[in-house]
Amino acid sequence: MNARIIAFVTGLFVSSTLLAQTNKSLSTPKIEAQVEADLAKMSIAEKVGQTCQITLDVLLKKDDDGKLIEPVEIDPEKVQEAIVKYGVGSVLNVGWKTLSMEEWNGVMEGVHAPFQDKESKSPVLYGIDAIHGVNYTIGGTLFPQEIGLAATWNPGLAMQFGQATAYETRASGIHWNFSPVLDLGRQPLWSRNFETLGEDPFLVSEMGKAIVCGYQGDGGINSEHVAACMKHFVGYSNPSTGRDRTPAWIPEKYMQELYLPPFKAAVEEGALTVMINSGVVNGIPGHENYELLTETLKNEWGFEGFAVSDWEDFIMLHTVHRTAETLKDGIINAINAGVDMSMVPLAPQYQEYCKLMIEAVNEGSISQERLDDAVRRILRVKYIVGLYEKRMNQAKEYDDFGSEAMHQLALESALESITLLENDGVLPLKKEQKVLITGPTSNNLIYLNGAWTHTWQGDNPNFNTEGRLSVREAIETHVGKENVLFSQGAELYLDEGFEASKLSGRDDFLSKSAQSDVIILCLGEFPSTEKPGDIRSLNLDAAQLELAQMAYASGKPVVLVLLEGRPRIIREIVEDASGIVQAYLPGDFGGEALAQLLYGEENFSGKLPYTYHKYDGQIEFYDHARSVARHKANHFDAFDPQWEFGYGLSYTTFEYSNLTLDKTTIGEGDSVVVTVDVTNTGDREGKEVVQLYISDHFASMTPAVKSLKAFEKVVIGAKDKKSIKFVIAPEDLQFYGKDGKWISEPGTFSVRIETLSADFELK
Repeated sequence: MNARIIAFVTGLFVSSTLLAQTNKSLSTPKIEAQVEADLAKMSIAEKVGQTCQITLDVLLKKDDDGKLIEPVEIDPEKVQEAIVKYGVGSVLNVGWKTLSMEEWNGVMEGVHAPFQDKESKSPVLYGIDAIHGVNYTIGGTLFPQEIGLAATWNPGLAMQFGQATAYETRASGIHWNFSPVLDLGRQPLWSRNFETLGEDPFLVSEMGKAIVCGYQGDGGINSEHVAACMKHFVGYSNPSTGRDRTPAWIPEKYMQELYLPPFKAAVEEGALTVMINSGVVNGIPGHENYELLTETLKNEWGFEGFAVSDWEDFIMLHTVHRTAETLKDGIINAINAGVDMSMVPLAPQYQEYCKLMIEAVNEGSISQERLDDAVRRILRVKYIVGLYEKRMNQAKEYDDFGSEAMHQLALESALESITLLENDGVLPLKKEQKVLITGPTSNNLIYLNGAWTHTWQGDNPNFNTEGRLSVREAIETHVGKENVLFSQGAELYLDEGFEASKLSGRDDFLSKSAQSDVIILCLGEFPSTEKPGDIRSLNLDAAQLELAQMAYASGKPVVLVLLEGRPRIIREIVEDASGIVQAYLPGDFGGEALAQLLYGEENFSGKLPYTYHKYDGQIEFYDHARSVARHKANHFDAFDPQWEFGYGLSYTTFEYSNLTLDKTTIGEGDSVVVTVDVTNTGDREGKEVVQLYISDHFASMTPAVKSLKAFEKVVIGAKDKKSIKFVIAPEDLQFYGKDGKWISEPGTFSVRIETLSADFELK
């Protein structure tokens, strides 16, 4: 493991065209025979148990007041009840916070004991939310959240992230990771926007399948890999209200062109499991959508793995969505739609689930064939991940857990993700300058990591990783405390569940700003996700805006550092900033990465994975129709984001030239080879993301102004030039037509790279 990580750190970049696969299957004839033999020996009750998933809380010891005993400890009687009596097939998550390796050892011993002792016929498949590294094991390596990883535009790095996360997940004894999120980030209000890989389906597809490959291994799952789980199939990320788990309306054309492709790409990469959308799309709850779950995912795409619900979602069909008159109806509807496993997940809910589902099978509301199909898929995954083999003592087998090589990879990920948006020359900073570090997100790791960090919401600083540095601490370490002043300036907090802020220490801030040469102002959000992360506006709150104006009033250069899970509106404070850095949620090593970048020891190379909006009520995307750019004065300059998708500055400059096509006229089914030269015109090495877009001039359905079709991240030395080659495939010219089929139409297309363009004609 160590050697592979170091190989990346010395430089690995993968073109967006190198990871293409066609339905990679991880099963074998031997596994299929074993699955069928096991299935034939199971009773209905045992099969139903396999479809039931419970949370770890159900199995843990508690005190007389019902509180979990710490350190956590498995209760053998509860294990006997759930896993032996009811045959529960899967367990997930943690009690409520990060566990030590010793605790995980105890949990795994207890959970797997019934199978080891031959009291149950099938082992338990354990799942965890290792969202940005192993965030629920003490000492695990924490990477940037997915939105930051997307900003690297580096599939090779995404694959290495997946390998490292899988390795440390297996070190914790866990075989299944609820990741990656493949939801499209097109609703910036949505609280889980930071968990996405951005707004573009091609970028999400390329980065997503690289993560899946890293998790599961290019040649199959071994002791260093885990089963991936695609989330959340499909349309969850586009709620009309912007609030979590509320309805979305997605026309079929946009479903096919935008929301489905990342999942299809991951299925082709061999992703073993999928978690279902908790929300409602076009009036149909995700867990009842037979057309998407069975006809598209399983029948059309050939998905061999299994589909698991999200938290309590079978229940919510009855209690929230109201499409099922009873809980039993909800179970019947979801299983028959194609969901294979229910995250029930508590007691006594799981006992009721098992009893009601057995009734439904016995009365024929759920067929034996459908039950067998669900269990077959679950058993298949258990065999593929090696659960039937002798379980290793993970504490002794994984010496690279939390190693320096892992830390270096996380640091490199943060360095490549952080994006420079504005710079009037103030950056890079000089170490002899006196800097004031200020702002509500400047002095705590929780603002570097966000949610899914040690706890669900990630807002408890008591669990911050020992030895990791906040922005303030990292800069103090980098340039010496004598060169750093600190004043908090403002605080973030929750007010009746919603984020709020207030100014603090105004006099202290004014005094220290007068003593400084440069002000580094860290702004952003309070950590949150899912329903607790709902917000009422994208506008950054008044107190943080006021703090920025106070900083500008000092007359000192101000560098804004944004630590945020979604693009908050900062229009009012952009013009007066000397520098603006989008750090996203860069993880435990984000502070060190920021220090190295701000002081010029490393070069910026991140590019925005989304359109950074300028106005709260004007949400637009780069691949908009031409009408979106139509000004009310009938000019075509109305598309006016703060910064565009794919944008990001560097300490060097790149010049594009010699865009050429190998042919200017093609027939249907032909490809076009595109080459372009990129020259580093500056005095230092840099990494550039070369982005290729296609524009269809006219079509029978309104075309986008441009659509991303290829990209490659390259390293170019000072004054050096590289020639980059892309291939435009026939499918790159297709769209989802009026008759519900993918088509391409004759006409003129433009290839666009940076400011260059060239045309070709499809006959």
